[in-house]
Amino acid sequence: MPAATVQQFHHIVHQTAFTTQQIYVREHYRNDFAQRCCNLEHFPIIQALCRAALSQPTPAIRKQVERLRDAVARDGDTKSSGVLSGLLTAAERTVELGPSRIAQSRAHVPGETLTRNTPVPVDRETAAALAEIIFPPDVRPQPPIFDEAIEIAVQSIIEEWNNLSILEENGMQPSRSCLIYGPPGTGKTRLAMWMASQLDIPVILVRIDGLISSFLGTTARNIGNLFAFANKYRCVLLLDEFDAVAKLRDDPQEVGEIKRVVNALLQNLDSRRDVGITIGITNHPKLLDPAVWRRFEVQLEIPRPKFDVRVQIARNFIAPFKVSESHLKLIAWFTEGATGAEIESIVRTYKRSLISKADEPIKLLETLRRFATLNSARLDPSRRELLFSDAAQLFRIMHQDEQLCLSYEEIGSIAGKDKSTISRTVGKKAE
Repeated sequence: MPAATVQQFHHIVHQTAFTTQQIYVREHYRNDFAQRCCNLEHFPIIQALCRAALSQPTPAIRKQVERLRDAVARDGDTKSSGVLSGLLTAAERTVELGPSRIAQSRAHVPGETLTRNTPVPVDRETAAALAEIIFPPDVRPQPPIFDEAIEIAVQSIIEEWNNLSILEENGMQPSRSCLIYGPPGTGKTRLAMWMASQLDIPVILVRIDGLISSFLGTTARNIGNLFAFANKYRCVLLLDEFDAVAKLRDDPQEVGEIKRVVNALLQNLDSRRDVGITIGITNHPKLLDPAVWRRFEVQLEIPRPKFDVRVQIARNFIAPFKVSESHLKLIAWFTEGATGAEIESIVRTYKRSLISKADEPIKLLETLRRFATLNSARLDPSRRELLFSDAAQLFRIMHQDEQLCLSYEEIGSIAGKDKSTISRTVGKKAE
C-alpha cells in the first residue's frame, strides 16, 4: 500500500475514533442530564415540554422522548417513566385518529370561504345571532378519549371525508351527515368540533334552542335562513341540542307550530345532503322524530366510559401533576358510571388539594370523601356508600377487587397510612 494511502487511512481511523469518543461523551452527559432532571423537582417542566412537543409529533421527537423515558427507567424512577409512556401513548392515539389526505377534503367541500368578518344570520325580532362561527385554530388540538371501537369508527368517518374525490371517481357518494348521541358530558360536542378541525374547515355552531321564537312562523324562517347561510359556505354545520326542535311530530303535547318546524327542518336537511357536511348532537335520542334519524347516514353513540378509559381520562386531566397509577385507578373505580365531564370535576378537586397542601402528604380518600359530600349525585350510590363505610371493609375491597388489585402499600399511600397498619386493619376484618 502506498505511503500516502496508509497515512490517509490512519488519519481517517483517528478521526473516526475521535468522533466516536465525542459521541460517547455527549451521550453520557445527555443521559446524565436526563436522569438529573427527572430526579429533581423540575420534572413537571420537562413533562410539559414533552407534551408540547408531542402535540405535533414527528419521528425525531418521539425518538428523543422515548430515549428520555428509557433513561429515567434505568435510573429507577418508574413513576416519571410511566408519565412519559402515557404521553407517548396519547400522541400515538392522536396520530392514529388524524386524517391522511386533508388536501383532498379542502378541494371537494364546496362553497365560499368563511372569514372572521363574515356576518351570521340573525333573528329578525330579537336581532340575536342564530349561529357562531368557530375556526380550526380555536379548537382543542387533542381529541376526547374514547374506547378503541369508537376511535376506529371516528377514524373511518374522517377517512371517508378525506377521500371525497376517490369515492366520487368510483361513482359513490360519501356520508355527509352524522348524528352523535349519548348522555350529557361524554364529549359529543368536543368530538364533533375536533372532527371538523381535522378537515381544516370552519364550524357553523348552532344551538337549536336559540332558533326557537315565540312569534308564529319565525322559527321555521330562522331554520331556513340558517341552512341557506351554511349551504353558501365551505363549512361543517353543527346542530347542537338537536332534540330541542326535532321532537316527535305525533307528540300530543306539541302544537301544530312545532310540527311545521320539524317539517321545515327535514326539508332543509334534505336540501343540504349533496352540499356540505352536517353533524347533529343530542342528549335525548328518544325525543327525535324517526324521520330525523333517517336523515343521518352515520349514527354514532357515545356511551359512558369504561374503567380503562376512565383511567386514561383521569391521567389526561391530572397533568401537569404526576401521581401514582394507583391513585388514577382509584379515581376511575369510584367514578363507575360517570361521564368524562364528571371525572374532570373530581380530578380538579384533587388538583386543588395538591396545590393547597403542597407540603403535606395527600390523602386521596379524604379528597374523594369531600367530593362525594359536595357532589353526591356525581358518584354511583354504592361506591359513595363504600367511601364512608368501615375502613377495613373499604381496604379489603380495594385489595381484592379485580380492577383495582391494590397492594397494601398502595392503599397506605392513598389512605395516608403505612403498609403494616393497612394489613392489620384488613386482618381484623377477616377475623
